[in-house]
Amino acid sequence: MDWNGQLVDQLDWHWQHQLRPRLDGLRDDEYFWEPVPGCWNVRRRADTPADHAHGSGAYVIEYRWPEPTPAPVTTIAWRLGHVIVGVLGQRSAAHFGGPPVDYDSFEYAGTAAEALRQLDEAYATWLAGVRGLDAAGLARPCGPAEGPYADLPMAALVLHINRETIHHGAEISLLRDLYQKRS
Repeated sequence: MDWNGQLVDQLDWHWQHQLRPRLDGLRDDEYFWEPVPGCWNVRRRADTPADHAHGSGAYVIEYRWPEPTPAPVTTIAWRLGHVIVGVLGQRSAAHFGGPPVDYDSFEYAGTAAEALRQLDEAYATWLAGVRGLDAAGLARPCGPAEGPYADLPMAALVLHINRETIHHGAEISLLRDLYQKRS
């Protein structure tokens, strides 16, 4: 059994056949659309309360930790930022030599096109890293950068990132559907 091939194919099939095609044509109005009041979004720094603003550029992602209960609904821009930084970027930096990234140092995209470019880069770095893992690499512990995954094998982290990317990709796709059907 080629476990690495199976792990890569699980995510890449979803990426090639569902998620990435669904993002084609994403416009700025959809990217920033707030389906309900009080959404967390990516906004201009000047339009965001300082205790919610994370990022190093003109645009920031909004969140508070710990999250309020219930957590606010998030926009396509927010979900893309989360996938780019928290799902793919930080893990690529920790395990595959990707550029250092975290929520406070990242320059969030002010346009849908820029966010898709960032997403494509983050995905390519992650996928290349996973493809480079052999059986020993998949079996080695993740290490302290991964908190609850520290003692688990890299294969467990790869499965987690696959789930996260598929999960958030489905949410983004649903938001696009809702945007196109709004009254």
